[in-house]
Amino acid sequence: MADDLAYLNFDLPEELIAQTGAEPRDASRLLVVEPTPDGPVLHDRVFRDLTQFLRPGDLMVFNESRVIPARVMARKPSGGRVEVLLLREERPLVWSAMLRGAKRAGHELLLGDLRAEIVEVLPGGERLLRFEEDVKPHLERIGSLPLPPYIHGDVGDRYQTVYAREAGSVAAPTAGLHFTPELLARLEAMGVERAAVTLHVGAGTFKPVTGPVEEHVMHAERFEISDATADAVNCAKRGGRRIVAVGTTTVRALESAWHGGELRAGPGETSIFIRPGDPVHVPDLLITNFHLPNSTLLLLVAAFSGRDVIREVYAHALRERYRFYSLGDAMLLPKM
Repeated sequence: MADDLAYLNFDLPEELIAQTGAEPRDASRLLVVEPTPDGPVLHDRVFRDLTQFLRPGDLMVFNESRVIPARVMARKPSGGRVEVLLLREERPLVWSAMLRGAKRAGHELLLGDLRAEIVEVLPGGERLLRFEEDVKPHLERIGSLPLPPYIHGDVGDRYQTVYAREAGSVAAPTAGLHFTPELLARLEAMGVERAAVTLHVGAGTFKPVTGPVEEHVMHAERFEISDATADAVNCAKRGGRRIVAVGTTTVRALESAWHGGELRAGPGETSIFIRPGDPVHVPDLLITNFHLPNSTLLLLVAAFSGRDVIREVYAHALRERYRFYSLGDAMLLPKM
């Protein structure tokens, strides 16, 4: 297991890291992996061609989490500036956060006109901030979207899916960024069914694997499966219909809620780490972007389609100059 990451590593030219999204969204490129008896066949297509590779009765599952404006420039009482990335509300009025420029418990910060106190330094370096009032209604006014470190510049609403509903993520479920309302309508018209999960993506999604794979500790993320989604997935499974996961976050939510041969509804928290050798029970197809080297997401797709397939896919994507990462292109992968 320790050599899995090195086996899948690659050098990425900086110019292939997408800084802007395609216009329109579904004009991004789509690398389709078709399994055949003689091995996978790769098709270079456009994302809106997705309708040609799905069929009536397929069930697509989306992550409807919405990115919150969690990046806030705060001030110390002395006037110094502190960059704050709010991670999640741990309990009423108390948030975990990553801070640049403030260290110790007991420090006070002003986020806009809201006052917060650093009440604890956590083992991983995060801080707990206690607010005097609920910060959530104020984030649209005082905060901005927390873009990944490899994106330079303002991308506006392109770092939000068109179907995002439940606020709570600090990173976008990026596989969904390629969908337009028109493409969703076309898929529905052809008989592709739709369901949704919510998994609030944390900042740990950018945490690389820096040591042995088996020693890597995944960040915990909150998720919820509705009764309707559990029923839809279980019905599709019983009927032998294909389930298409839109994004690795959707896969993690579905696999975390899979127990006893069925998907169970309800809220939960997951730190599931899917890597080569681990079974994937729920989805049959996966729509995902091209991931970072040394990432847990790269290991997840290798678990889904096989290490040799993913190595071939990434080599092809580099040769054909696909665009990588959050605002880049996508692939449609089969479970193999």
